Amino acid sequence: MKFLVDNQLPAAVVHFIRRRGLECQHVLEAGLAQASDTEICRYALERGFIIVSKDEDFFYRASQPTSRIKLVWVRLGNCRTKALIAALEGIWPRVEGRLNAGDRIIEIR
Repeated sequence: MKFLVDNQLPAAVVHFIRRRGLECQHVLEAGLAQASDTEICRYALERGFIIVSKDEDFFYRASQPTSRIKLVWVRLGNCRTKALIAALEGIWPRVEGRLNAGDRIIEIR
């Protein structure tokens, strides 16, 4: 599994995912800081990335019947990075399990 973390999420999320032995990039690392959602989706699809984002627009794109986008949609409210990582720690094994089972959209609340 490979992940692409969107702008609204901190680089700490990238480090969290990498510590689990998974490939992960932040959009800033990919040169996509000013990219549109369409460009980010194209980049992710071409390279086999699963998008990790708080942006509801990605949910709407991923939920279209013909979409091939995979998304981990982080719906946690604004919180400090430490609290965000703690929340991910508790749920991440289920996220990976659902992705391995073929789910395309995983919502984290």
